[in-house]
This record gives sequence, C-alpha cells and structure tokens, in this order.
Amino acid sequence: MSRTRRSFTPEFKVEAARRVIDGGRPVSEVARELNLHESLLGKWVRQERVRDGIASDVRHGPPEGDLTARERAELVRLRAELAEKDRDIAFLKKVSAYFAAQQHR
Repeated sequence: MSRTRRSFTPEFKVEAARRVIDGGRPVSEVARELNLHESLLGKWVRQERVRDGIASDVRHGPPEGDLTARERAELVRLRAELAEKDRDIAFLKKVSAYFAAQQHR
C-alpha cells in the first residue's frame, strides 16, 4: 500500500510559518497541531524569515547588522555564487563516479 505525498499551497506554508514567527510558538508545537513533520515546518519558517529579511539563507553565518547596503548586496551575490559552485561540484562528483564505474565494467 503506497502513501500519497501531500502537497501544500504557498498560502498554507506562509500561514503555518507565521504561526511560529508571529506567535512566538515552538516549531514542534505548531507542527504537531498541523500534523506536519518538524523539519518541514522549520524549512518553511526559515524561508519566510529570509523573505522577511530577518535571517540570511546561511544557517550559522556571522551577524550582518553592521553591513552597508552595498556590502549586503555583495554578500548575497557571493553566497548565491558559492551555492551554485557547490551544486556544480556535487554534480561533477556524481558524473566522475559514474564514469569511473563505467570504466571498470
């Protein structure tokens, strides 16, 4: 018996995240209330905080309170560039492993 994957509307995700952010309630409590996994709700909360400009997309980065607008824009650009490079490296590792396995056949 297969389980069907639930999908959530963007409005539901925002509302669920807002219950945590605006209500000051723990993710675990709201997740239990909405029958969601904590990590899923936590992801939505992080995304909403990034959208609000409350948090950066980096989990444990240095504080950014003393940056100018130009520095902040450059930081965002560099983080996006770094994320792209990380994805490229991960892809190349997979391709390399695939071709290495093909040579040994």
